[in-house]
Amino acid sequence: MHSYVKPKKVGIYRSSSEKRVSKQLKKNNIKFTYEKVKIEWEDLYYRKYTPDFILENNIIIEVKGYFKVSDRRKQLYIKEQNPDLDIRFVFDNSKAKIYKGSKTTYASWCTKYGFLYCDLEIPKEWFKEKNKLNIKNNIILFKGINPRRRKNV
Repeated sequence: MHSYVKPKKVGIYRSSSEKRVSKQLKKNNIKFTYEKVKIEWEDLYYRKYTPDFILENNIIIEVKGYFKVSDRRKQLYIKEQNPDLDIRFVFDNSKAKIYKGSKTTYASWCTKYGFLYCDLEIPKEWFKEKNKLNIKNNIILFKGINPRRRKNV
């Protein structure tokens, strides 16, 4: 089992990985927001998710050193409840196993569930992509009822 160590804050960023990605975006003159938008979602409870970065083309970037089971579960719910969102991952190491002894890597998990990913730096092609979703507000409201929620009889 992984022993999880909470990343040390680096300035306004929650980890050195996030700071590294912000430097890359600035170096390439890419406009972005950092932890400004909230995305409503629910599992058994109503929640809000704050993505790490949203590029000017509305591609959502989530930076992960350690990809916890709770993060994986959350991303699957968000994708199911907000299929128009384009959420992508930047890993420190996409070849890392999701848990000790597993055959599944972060990369194979992303491939299985249809998420794009990369290691360390965002591919420059992502900056040039057009995204049809327009995030105007700082919140994306939850729409509908979670199909996994039990119905009260």
